[in-house]
Amino acid sequence: MATIWFMIVAVMVAIYVVLDGFDLGAGAVHLFIAKDNDERRTVIRAIGPVWDGNEVWLLAAGGTLYFAFPQLYASGFSGFYLPLMMVLWLLMLRAIGIEFRTHVQERVWQGFFDTIFGVSSILLAIFFGAALGNVVRGVPLNPDGYFFEPLWTNWRVGSQNGILDWYTVLCGVVALVTLVVHGSLYLATKTEGPLNYRARKVASFFWPVQVLLTIFSLIATVYAVPGILTNYTRWPIGYLVPFVVIGSLVFMYFAHSRRNEKGAFLASTLYIIAMLVGAVFALYPKVLPASTGSQYDLTIYNSATGAHAMSVGFVWWTFGMMLAAAYFVLVYRMFRGKVRLEEGSEHGY
Repeated sequence: MATIWFMIVAVMVAIYVVLDGFDLGAGAVHLFIAKDNDERRTVIRAIGPVWDGNEVWLLAAGGTLYFAFPQLYASGFSGFYLPLMMVLWLLMLRAIGIEFRTHVQERVWQGFFDTIFGVSSILLAIFFGAALGNVVRGVPLNPDGYFFEPLWTNWRVGSQNGILDWYTVLCGVVALVTLVVHGSLYLATKTEGPLNYRARKVASFFWPVQVLLTIFSLIATVYAVPGILTNYTRWPIGYLVPFVVIGSLVFMYFAHSRRNEKGAFLASTLYIIAMLVGAVFALYPKVLPASTGSQYDLTIYNSATGAHAMSVGFVWWTFGMMLAAAYFVLVYRMFRGKVRLEEGSEHGY
């Protein structure tokens, strides 16, 4: 049952990254591709009906983590207290930027809130990537299962790491570029005219950067975490993941070059899922590796809740996910198609 909940948490995190990832990416690029107020309103309207619902998956994943692996939740949230508070503030600032700019008429304040929205989106993408890098690289867990990391130390990967080092910063850059491409491809599916052209141009520019960073990050991961390929050796089926990553990048390029906007966006979605699956596959059964020694690793066995609670919780989780899935299908069907501003409309999404 612990393995099932491990996969459930991984799936929920992947859903969050895919869904909130495109509106984070849209926020990261909107200051550069939207040249006037109407175009910026169009970008906001493209994500407006769904961005807050997408963020619910982050809360749901956190709640599921707390239920299924309480020791991991307690250790991670105490050890990452500072970056988690920074993420919380960035999430709030991002929401303020979206909501407030739709309720003011002064161009100065609209520009201010647009900047808040854009900067917080960029920083959130970097922070989430660095967080994943910390999990893959390992944290300095103590025998009691807790740890503390300063914001940075000597920028090297070792047993006593800081939150930021060369590897986690690289992961943050990979995440930012990935979500910039993901968000640009989403905007291409939702917009027309010059805004559509500039969104596609951004995706075209960053695609080769994404390819190079993908290759470099995989090499860096093997170097920074020497035992990361153990599960791939044990279960060779895992080697399908790199082929999916490569295939999704190739299909993304050809779909994008042929103006297949939805196909390119779906390829970006597959790329993100494959990269996350690769990380999860490599970590299993660890949920938080210890850089201080494998004997201190938090695994699905020593951090999980009771078997009875997992069995009962699975029933209620299934019911809740059916409702959530129905809601998201309804919302995305209601707001499908290209975004157009109503003539004379100045406020709202």
